[in-house]
Amino acid sequence: MFTAIQRARVVRAWREGLPAAWDAVLLPAAVAYGAGLALRRLGYASGIFRRRSLPCRVVGVGNLTVGGTGKTPLVELLARALAARKQRVVVLSRGYGRRAGGAVAAVTDGGRWLLTAREAGDEPALLARRLADVPGSVPVVVGRDRFRAGLWAVERFRPDVLLLDDGFQHWRLRKDVEVVCLDARAPWGSGGLLPRGSLREPAAALGRADLLVLTHGDAAGDLERLRAELRVWAPTAPIAVGAYEPDGVMELGSGAVYPLEALRGTSVLAFAGIAVPENFAGTLRGLGIGPRDLVAFPDHHPYGAGDLAGLEARAREVGATALVTTEKDAVRLPLTGTLPVWALRIRLRLDDAGGAWWAALEARLATPRP
Repeated sequence: MFTAIQRARVVRAWREGLPAAWDAVLLPAAVAYGAGLALRRLGYASGIFRRRSLPCRVVGVGNLTVGGTGKTPLVELLARALAARKQRVVVLSRGYGRRAGGAVAAVTDGGRWLLTAREAGDEPALLARRLADVPGSVPVVVGRDRFRAGLWAVERFRPDVLLLDDGFQHWRLRKDVEVVCLDARAPWGSGGLLPRGSLREPAAALGRADLLVLTHGDAAGDLERLRAELRVWAPTAPIAVGAYEPDGVMELGSGAVYPLEALRGTSVLAFAGIAVPENFAGTLRGLGIGPRDLVAFPDHHPYGAGDLAGLEARAREVGATALVTTEKDAVRLPLTGTLPVWALRIRLRLDDAGGAWWAALEARLATPRP
């Protein structure tokens, strides 16, 4: 049986591009997957499958590829911006990997923490933590059936806007705005539909998008060429360029947040269970926090005491005196070790020259429904 680290290596190899022999093996599965997508779209377009509406505005935030595009920081940014505009906001997530299954529940009601990360899922738990300081509160709700969970949220919190995390491929719940994130360094992932590549839908699906966000824009190559490429599929959607900025580091034992300087000069072992762990190591190096080594786990990995013990053993092997991880990993981590564990905090900044992106969002939210 594969260990968690071995599974992560297999996924990394898949993301980087499989050998030609494997590519040929997976091509029929990708064709079948694409056919299934087409039938699903046809089912909704013809009315065979029914779409449902909620009595509040719904903004879907999603992506075109599997993981790693920065949806969660964008959901946080939108929640803060809308709350600052005096909108009552609720975040709704499927809660991928949560122990409670399909039951609808509030991770936080905007004031009280009601579920653990394992009960809620790591991304909803992270959003609940990050949004805890928003004036007026931003409840976070999880549920596999997003329409039923949305009704539950509307009844309890009366939101003006519901932010649907990972909502681009969710068709049953009608959305007023579709926001799509693309990693500017690799907008089409490893190329090809799942499982041959990392595309959840073909590039033509961007025609449904109302707004686009190019994350990691500061690390991309020719942004103008990419904009022109996106215009082929989404000719009218405003495009904003996003960049991640450090927001300090948190010492998990105390929960205290410090400036980045607290880790500079410290010998650290980095670890992450996110879509592309190598990006995390690159971010640390760019901040002057060069890790002695990176240990990669599968995305959404449920850490146990054994994982932490293994990380501490590896840290001693490479001469590291502390561990550093992402905030998303931190909410899943058992605090049972002996070495200090730090989490890098980041926030997303949007470059919206002229304000066209935000103006389009506000216009969409203000447009009466048919």
